[in-house]
Amino acid sequence: MRRPKLEVADVFHRHGADWRQANAGHVSLGQLQVMSAIEQCRSAALGGHVERCENCDHSRIAYNSCRNRHCPKCQGMAAQHWLAAREADLLPVGYFHVVFTLPAEISPIAYQNKAVVYDLLFHTAGKRCSRSSPIPSTSALASAPPLCSTAGARQ
Repeated sequence: MRRPKLEVADVFHRHGADWRQANAGHVSLGQLQVMSAIEQCRSAALGGHVERCENCDHSRIAYNSCRNRHCPKCQGMAAQHWLAAREADLLPVGYFHVVFTLPAEISPIAYQNKAVVYDLLFHTAGKRCSRSSPIPSTSALASAPPLCSTAGARQ
């Protein structure tokens, strides 16, 4: 696999220090640690080892990876494999991405009562999508105008 012309680490190396300074107090310690791991990944900062071909005696330095789950270098291939496995699970039908947004006023209630609020949300959303589905229904509610937002229909 060839190295891309520009990587996330390149952006962090060039602009990371200025960005961290401009956003001081608004970035969590965890986010700063991820940035640092990505910047150091596969560099001398994490150490490395020498790989040597036994046939031609060619050698090269291989630097250690950060193994951070957010690092595109470390997890890029794993992400591709995961996506391929999820695609294999899909049925050969059209899919829709449906988004339901709660009003901002409900946010504190949802945060404190996640199970109850999300159960209500999914139950209500499921009923609403069933009513606006193109599948024929004997329900009188099937003729209601659709409220579902179907962004990014997948064919």
